Amino acid sequence: MGEGEENVEDKKVVDISLKDLSKILEEFAKARDWEKHHSPRNLLLAMVGEVGELSEIFQWRGEVEKGLPNWEEADKEHLGEELSDVLLYLIRLADICEIDLADAATKKIVKNGIKYPPIKKLS
Repeated sequence: MGEGEENVEDKKVVDISLKDLSKILEEFAKARDWEKHHSPRNLLLAMVGEVGELSEIFQWRGEVEKGLPNWEEADKEHLGEELSDVLLYLIRLADICEIDLADAATKKIVKNGIKYPPIKKLS
């Protein structure tokens, strides 16, 4: 590891913004000269591949309970890795497309709130 670099695996990050993750991913790609490969199409296809890997984890398990109480820790760790792969490709794709993902997601939640209003309970 180079001078000034931190080992992310040694730290548990409690709270990090999408912008922070975007910057980390940009620096990661630049350091490896991967930017030339990070077109929207390539990033989307890579993300779809990762979604496929994520799907495989659940493929033959049937319905699973919230919190995954019957899963081995190794299976949960693998799930976290695949979820992270999808998230990181999504963030990178949004960045390359110059979309503020946090802003877009917030606006989408508002739109969904209008489209799908809360169910009114009868008294």
